[in-house]
Formats: sequence, structure tokens, C-alpha cells
Amino acid sequence: MSSTDMLGLTDKVAIVWGGGFGMGERTSIRLAEAGAHVAVVDLVPERAESVAAELAAGGAKSVAITADVCSPESVDAALAEAEAALGAVDVMATVIGLGVWGQILDQSMEQWEEAHRINLTSFWNPARAVARSLIRNGKPGAIACVSSVSGLTAAPNHAGYGAAKAGMINLIRTMANEWGPHGIRVNAAMPGVCDTPRLKMGEEGLAKMREKLPMGRPGQPDEIAKGLVFLLSDLASYVSGHNLHVDGGWTSTFLMQSGFGAVEGDSP
Repeated sequence: MSSTDMLGLTDKVAIVWGGGFGMGERTSIRLAEAGAHVAVVDLVPERAESVAAELAAGGAKSVAITADVCSPESVDAALAEAEAALGAVDVMATVIGLGVWGQILDQSMEQWEEAHRINLTSFWNPARAVARSLIRNGKPGAIACVSSVSGLTAAPNHAGYGAAKAGMINLIRTMANEWGPHGIRVNAAMPGVCDTPRLKMGEEGLAKMREKLPMGRPGQPDEIAKGLVFLLSDLASYVSGHNLHVDGGWTSTFLMQSGFGAVEGDSP
């Protein structure tokens, strides 16, 4: 048996929300390498088109779709477009998030709501749309998202982000409970600090991280993508409602994010 056959993703239809950038781009690529047909959804058309073209050049079936995951109507239209092009969806990943920075007393209601819209509603909408499709088609399936260590600990200077990610961790458990009888698994991959295009960390912060973190370095987008692919694959066929730590040992160590200095954009 080949490694791709072991994953059970050959000829499966996957949709990656936020699939044109950072961790999402790597997730789209890894799913295609595993044999899946991939719908690459992104808010920026050029990003989706670039990744879909790369997948097609490698021999995968792929389609680029533009959508706003915070709009239920946009999500429904994107899913319909993906299924018209590739067939009924089997698995999905959302790789969407952004830190909204500032202390609690300095933040506005608009910033609080933005943090939840970008980091929680962005998963709520597509997960429900795909679950409805799977149930309607009588298919088992798998759903995965990117959570964060900020959802497990205090989140100083980005409280809205941390609260939204904590909500996501709870939400995957509830979805796993409600949708499990339909054969739908729901999980999250949880990064710590990841070297995404949005990561901004000074040399002092990097030096402290190398000294204190067990693996001594930030994660790479591809490492988070591999965690998501595992959760979507048959290797995780009895894993549901789980928050998989892909954090280089961050949560096994007694330290605080603020000890690393300014860290911005640990989101996809």
C-alpha cells in the first residue's frame, strides 16, 4: 500500500477555505499530493487562482473559488461551485484567522466583533454548509480547522482572538457530538508560534523562543498543514472532537507569550 492510499484521500473531494495563503496554501498542496481533488477558496481571487493552477500543473483536479467565509450566502455559493466542478465534498479545512491587537480596555466593540467574525464565524459558516452537504448526500466526512494556543491560555493584548479560538475549541467538540452519528468527524490543529507570512517577531523575541521552547524554533506552515491532512485522513478515522497540538512543545512548557516580546500574526 502506498503512503497516499494509507491516507484514504485518493479521489476524495476536498475544499480548503483560506486555501490560497500561508498554512492554507500548504494544506491545499498537501491534500492534492495525497490524491484529493481540491477546491481552493480564498477572499483574494489571485491567490486562489495561483494555488489552483499549481495543483493542476501537478496533475490534480482543482478549482479556484472566491468567497467571503463570514457571509453564509457567499459560503453556500462557493460550496455549490466546488461541487459542480469536482463532485460532492468529502473533507474540508478552514485556515483563516487574524490577531486583533490591543489591551482589553483600549479595544472597541468593533474590534471585539471583528476578532470573533474573522476567527470564529469564519469556521462556523463553512463547517455548517459542508455538514449539511454531507448529511444530504448520506456521506461520512471530516472537517478540520486551525485553533491556537491562545485559546487555551490567557491571551494578553489579543483577548478577542484568544476568546474566539477558545470558542472554536469548544465548537469542534459540540459539532463532533452532534454530527458524529452521521459519520462526520470534526477536529482542530493547534499551532503555537508559526512562521507564516504575517509573523512579525524581533530578534530578541526569537532568541527567547529558541532558548525556552523545546524545539527552539517557530513552526512552519507546512507542519500545520500536515497536521490538518492527518486529521482529515483515514489515519484519524477514530479521532473526533480533538484539538491536536502542533506547537513544538509550547503547551508542555511553563511560559507566557508575552515573555517573547511583540508577536503579531500567529494566525494563518
